[in-house]
Amino acid sequence: MTATRTEESPAVAPSTGESASVAVRPPAATGLASRAMAAAHGDRGQLGLQPQLHLATSDQRDGRAPGPWDDTVVVVRVYNEASVVRGVIEELVQAGLAVIAVDDASTDASAREIDAAGALRVSHPVNLGAGGALQTGYEAALRFTDARYIGCFDADGQHQLSDLLAMVERIREGYDVVMGSRFLDSRTAMSPLRRFILRVATRVMNRKSGHRLTDAHNGLRLITRDVASRIRLSHTGMAYASELEEQLTSPDLRVVEHPVHILYTDYSRAKGQPLLNSVNILADTIAHRISHGGRS
Repeated sequence: MTATRTEESPAVAPSTGESASVAVRPPAATGLASRAMAAAHGDRGQLGLQPQLHLATSDQRDGRAPGPWDDTVVVVRVYNEASVVRGVIEELVQAGLAVIAVDDASTDASAREIDAAGALRVSHPVNLGAGGALQTGYEAALRFTDARYIGCFDADGQHQLSDLLAMVERIREGYDVVMGSRFLDSRTAMSPLRRFILRVATRVMNRKSGHRLTDAHNGLRLITRDVASRIRLSHTGMAYASELEEQLTSPDLRVVEHPVHILYTDYSRAKGQPLLNSVNILADTIAHRISHGGRS
């Protein structure tokens, strides 16, 4: 049975200072619903949510048997991915993973596809960019779930479920952060120029950092709940990436890389302009290092 509540109230977007109304829609078939309803009527949490939210809740999975991935929740950032996001989320949900999808003010049917796929949806009324969506995702995971591990997974089909599950097994060995790397094996196909640019960006990122990475800007990541609670992103757009990597490679954290296969499909290439993105990553990494310097 589904209980529906339709109310909205203003909130503050995470770490950006912008005024925003955040709508949260728990999935039609997940135990996250009961926690979301409870949170909506409690004190304001890290998301800055007011007690009244738009909720459509159902607890159909609350009585299910424990699954092998119950300790993990996956954050999927979504902006105008209606043609692919349903399939991406359905694969995660069918594997037994809880999913929080952050709809970053999409103008297409992404919200409808997210709901149909079975994810808990958090919607921005204005586009906050990749950094803002990720910060919202982390804070929603902390507020609405008791997951020990929080993963990040792209909505466009580039990331592989098998890699994510292997990373969960890895982090259970006692790591704080597991970072995906395209350069630990040869599965990821990319042009020599793109490979060179990303390797240079990684070298710049590694200067005076707490850990030496082979792939400094890979979106497939897995972190512990404690690490997620420490994340504070001040950049809302793509400039967040260097800021995030610096926080995730703090010397006090146990960090390991895991080989992953990034699949550059025709869809992702057309949407993301991979080579231009690589150039932007390099420029942003250099700018971040110049403005912030290395760790003391």
